Parts: sequence; C-alpha cells; structure tokens
Amino acid sequence: MSRVVVVGAGLGGLAAAARLAALGHRVTVCESAPTVGGKLGVVEREGFVFDTGPSLLTIPRLLTDLFDDTGGPADLPVTPVDPACVYRFPDGTEMVLPHDAARIPAAIDAALGAGTGESWRRLHERSRRLWELVSEPVLRQPISLARLARMSVRPADLAAVAPWRTIDGLGRGAFTDPRLRMWLNRYATYSGSDPRRTPSVLAVTAFVEQEFGAWYVPGGLRRIVDALDRRCRDLGVEILTDTTVLGLETAGDRVSGVRCADRWIEADAVVSDADATALYGRLIDGAPARMTRALRRTPCSMAGFVMLLGLSGRTPGAAHRIYFPEDYDAEFDAIFGPDPRPVVDPTVYVHAPDDPALRPDDDSEGWFVLVNAPAHDPGRGVDWDADGVADRYAERVLDVLAERGAHVRPRLRFAEIITPADLERRTGAPGGAIYGTASHGPRAALRRPANRSPIPGLFLVGGSAHPGGGIPLVLMSAEIVAGLIGPAGTTQASNGGRRAAAAPGRRLRARSKRS
Repeated sequence: MSRVVVVGAGLGGLAAAARLAALGHRVTVCESAPTVGGKLGVVEREGFVFDTGPSLLTIPRLLTDLFDDTGGPADLPVTPVDPACVYRFPDGTEMVLPHDAARIPAAIDAALGAGTGESWRRLHERSRRLWELVSEPVLRQPISLARLARMSVRPADLAAVAPWRTIDGLGRGAFTDPRLRMWLNRYATYSGSDPRRTPSVLAVTAFVEQEFGAWYVPGGLRRIVDALDRRCRDLGVEILTDTTVLGLETAGDRVSGVRCADRWIEADAVVSDADATALYGRLIDGAPARMTRALRRTPCSMAGFVMLLGLSGRTPGAAHRIYFPEDYDAEFDAIFGPDPRPVVDPTVYVHAPDDPALRPDDDSEGWFVLVNAPAHDPGRGVDWDADGVADRYAERVLDVLAERGAHVRPRLRFAEIITPADLERRTGAPGGAIYGTASHGPRAALRRPANRSPIPGLFLVGGSAHPGGGIPLVLMSAEIVAGLIGPAGTTQASNGGRRAAAAPGRRLRARSKRS
C-alpha cells in the first residue's frame, strides 16, 4: 500500500481521494478550512440555506461513475431543472430555454422570431462533432501534444476545432440576432474568460448544457460534497480539517511529503487540489521556473461578487435567471482592461431554487445573486476590502435588478455579501479568481497546468488544472489523476506516476441524457 496525501478537500480533492482509496492507497486529505467542500460551500442564516458554488449539475453520469467506481451508488438523487434558464435581454425580451434540447428551437423561435431556433440547431449539431472530438481524447485524458497535433492534420477536425476563432467570432458567424450572440458569449464566463479572446472550442460548454440537460440535487448541490465526504471516510480516507499545508518536501528529485504547522506527513505521491498558482508560487521551494513563468504570464480569470438574499414572499418563475446589460462588451472591458474596476452595468445571474429544504417557511425564498467581477488586487486593481467598496457595489447590484424588473428591496430580510477578497480567503484562489487562469488565446488549453507535474510524484486536480473548472471537468480531473497514479502495488503507483496509466475514460455519448 502506498501513501498519498491530498492537499485540499474541494470537490476535486475528495473525488481523487475516494478513487485512490478504492484503488488500495492509504490516503490522507489536508484541508486548511474547518469544513470540506472548497468552492462547493454553503451558508446558513436565519433558516435560509445557500449553495455558494455551482448551482446546477451537467453530465450527472460523471457523478454516478464516481460513486459506482468507489463502492456503489450514493443516496444522491438528481432532478431535471425545467425550464433550465430564463434570459432577459436589454430590450425586455425573455427567452425561456427548456431542459430538453429537442424543445429548444421552438422556444427560441417563440422568444426571438421564426428562424432563430434553426440557427441554434445548426450550431448545436456542429458542436456535437466538436464534443465527439474533445470529450474522450482531450477532456478525459492527460494533456497530450501528440493527440492535439493529430487533430490539426485532419482538415475536417481542424475546421471543427477552429483554434483561430473566438466564441464571439463563432456567434457572429452563426447568428444574425445579437441576442443569441449575447447568449452564446455568456459561456465564456463559465471559464472566467472574455468571449472575444476565448477559443471557440470552449463553446462546447453550451452544447453540453443543452444536450445533457441541467440538473439539481434536492437540498442543494452541497449534498454532493457531503455524500463524497461520507464515501471517503467509508473507504478509510483520513480527512484532517483545520490543517494548513505550509509546503511540499522533496527527496532527491521527487516529492516526499507535506509539511503542516503541527506535523510532517510522508507521502509516496501528493495530489494538489490547491490553486496551481498557489502551489507553484508558494508551496514548492524551487518550483520549475517554466511553470512559474507561464502562470505569471497567463491572466487570472474573473472573480465573482456574490449576494445571498433572504426574501419575504415568493416569486414564481425559473430557478435560474440571467439579466443581460445594454453593453456586454463593456463588462469584459471593465474586468480585463488595463484599469480593472467593478462593472457599472453588469450581467446579473440569479439562482432562486424552489426547494423547501432551503427556506425557513413557505412565505420566503433565498436568492443567490452573482455578477462577474475583477479579482481582488489592492496593488494594481480593485481593493474589495477597502472601506465602503463592497456595500456600495451591493446597492448598485440591487439597483440593476430593480431596473430590469426584479425589485427585491421591499422584500429584503437580509443581504450577505461575498466579495472576491472573501473568495480568496475562503477558497485559497488568488484574488478570488475561482476559475484559475483565463482561457484566452488559441493555445489556452495547453497553458492550463497539467495533471502530472514536472516534479515526480506530484499531481494536480481541480478547476485550476486540466481540463478546467465546473463540476464535470473537476470530476474528470480526479479520474485522470487516479489513472496516472494507478492501483496500489503497481509499477506506476510505486513510482508516484512516473509511468502514466490511461484514465478510465468511459465514453459520454452526445445523445445521452441518462442521470
């Protein structure tokens, strides 16, 4: 049996820990916070319960696979979110997208006019080919230059991936209606990026959400973490909370363990669920210069400004609502421009689940409100801890909601604010840039840190590493790392992954909506 230490008990760290324990390794997880979960957090106040991370689940099959591979199904039912989302555009038009992809063209026609649904269908079918190209060979496997190169020499594959095109450019070519272009550009924000700089291949996120559907876990998505925590403990994983890792130790050329404030833990392999920038910049003395240089050159992703609203009364409608601004480009200019600043007229995302488990009574509801924001950077950008900055911006967000038809101030019981600075403290993501690095430029996929570090025995999991952020991709990263380390007692396990094993890699068929 080999000893593996996992740094960080976010979703990626726990998923990797469960997989490795099921493969026979002795696993210890070190988490600096008093509870597990990382970005999949929860806040409870006055009888309200708020998820503070992702609010919907796509590709639930990945979650099923995780529990099946580590001991059997979990008591974790998922339900379809229908409608999946309501989009309110600057001209007042509302577009209601259903859970089922087959009904989407008619819904778009009803909202935006005859023929617009067909343009969505054409893009969706094109994206199906893109998903087939990237789902198994790219997203569910370690980064491989050879595999990506093979794509580039096949003209049809190269045309589908189109590394020279951005998401914004894809939308301009696919849609004549500016509202649909606005809708597509939003998917760049799933990786914390600017759609005018994000490669069009990442528009496959829209395909995944519509093809596999939007799903919810009754009681909140935090239940995923709770179920995974139980699974880890059932497998014998030792989870140490309130345990900050101060650094990684090496012996010769490889990782030998981790150093905490009150102990030293020896390890044959270390899996880091910490942000890659923090790992290479702070936890490793003498980290490879090429890694630290690459991370310094790559811009951080956007952060988020969050408001948790406890409201009296109920508002019928979709659980997920997006309110777009007049000038979407101005939002990205404010966040990624040379002078970062809070967005004056931001896109506002509202998650208002109709879930009795999350509210104190039937005459109330909780809203999770999110706007894109520049990272916390007191030296060169926005200091979200400065006096009055957060409170003033919260008032501005409430004003924007009122201007767009969602006037909640008369119903407000309380508003709890989570700034990018708070996100940095809670999750360890530098500046609160919870998506890691921004996916800008045609080589964005190659710049994301690999799951196998240049330092033998060190592996990376979670949203800042390959293949990226969001529940499905983080679960894929855990699967990849478990494949790289391999079962306890094998050659690659004893060598800390010096020889890579193939990731399990079940095929995710594009036409499947199995939960």
